[in-house]
Amino acid sequence: MRNVIVTDVPRAEIEKVDKLAEYGVATVHEALGRTGFLGPQLRPVHLGSRIGGTAVTVLSWPGDNLMIHAAVEQCRPGDVLVVTTTSPSTDGMFGELFATALQVRGVRGLVTEAGVRDVAELHEMRFPVWSRAVSAQGTVKATAGAVNVPITIGGQLVKPGDAILADDDGVVVVPRQDVDRAVEASQARVEKEEKTRAAFRDGELGLDRYGLRAKLAELGVQYVTAEEYGL
Repeated sequence: MRNVIVTDVPRAEIEKVDKLAEYGVATVHEALGRTGFLGPQLRPVHLGSRIGGTAVTVLSWPGDNLMIHAAVEQCRPGDVLVVTTTSPSTDGMFGELFATALQVRGVRGLVTEAGVRDVAELHEMRFPVWSRAVSAQGTVKATAGAVNVPITIGGQLVKPGDAILADDDGVVVVPRQDVDRAVEASQARVEKEEKTRAAFRDGELGLDRYGLRAKLAELGVQYVTAEEYGL
C-alpha cells in the first residue's frame, strides 16, 4: 500500500448527486442493474436520514484513526467520508469530535466499515453515520494509511469523487462517470413503479401484472383445495 494523501480529486456534480439522493438507495441500486450496494453490514446508527454526497475515501489500519484526521483537511461541502481498514475492525474509530470537525466543513455524513461511538451525541447533532459496528473501544494514531485512493467495501469499488447515497436501506456507490445514467435510469424506474402502484391500488395482483401465473405453472406449482391437501 502506498501511504499517500491525494489532493484536489475530481468529484461528481453535486446537483446531480442531490437528485440521485431523492430516489433513494434501493431505487438507484435496482435501476443500475442491482450494482453498487455496499452490503447489509453497513447500517445507519440512527434511522431517518437520507443523504447523497461525493466520496472522500480513507484507508486506515485497524484500531488507528490517524488517516481520518488527515482526511478532514481534504473534505469540502457536499462530501461524504468513506472509511475502511486494511483488515476487519470494529473499534470505535469515529465519534462526536470528528463529526464536529466535519460538520463545520459541510460534510454530509460518514460511511465506515469499522466502528463508531458517541452515538447519542451523533444523534443529537443530526450527523448521519452508517457503520459496521458501534463500540466504545477507542483507537490510536500511529500508523500511516491513505486518503483519496480507491477502496473496497462489501465487494464494491469506491473511488474518490464517486457519488455515495445512503438511507435507512443502506449505502450505494455510483461511479462518478455513471451519475447521469443513474439519474435517467432511476427516473424511469420511479415512473414505472408509479404505474404499478396505481394498478395495485385498483386491485390488480402482482401475479397478473408481472405474468407470474405462467412462471408458477412452469415451476410445477399447483392450486389445490384445502380438502385435496388434507387440511
